[in-house]
Amino acid sequence: MNDFHSVGPTTDFPDPSSQLVEVDEIAVVLIHAAGHFYALDDVCTHDGGPLSDGDLCVEEATPTIACPRHGAQFALADGAAVTMPATKATQAHEVKVEGGQVYVRLCDSHANTRK
Repeated sequence: MNDFHSVGPTTDFPDPSSQLVEVDEIAVVLIHAAGHFYALDDVCTHDGGPLSDGDLCVEEATPTIACPRHGAQFALADGAAVTMPATKATQAHEVKVEGGQVYVRLCDSHANTRK
């Protein structure tokens, strides 16, 4: 049940960009930045804001996405909370690109939250 799910062709995700996608009924922000794809839960752990509405900061040593509500930043690579007011990471998911398609596999912690 922990399979990769296609979220669209690579051409749908310009570099840099972030876009809300649904993976097995879970809201995920898919990010394409500096030639890499990342997937994070679309939720700020500080107050539940939608990360997909936030700004990308890809020119720093640790590329991040910021919550549009209070500016908390999360590392693209692993979802770690980089700045306050967030202190807890958001969940990161595995991404692969094959045959011009982008695929996301949800982390194991979501296995019990799927309907």
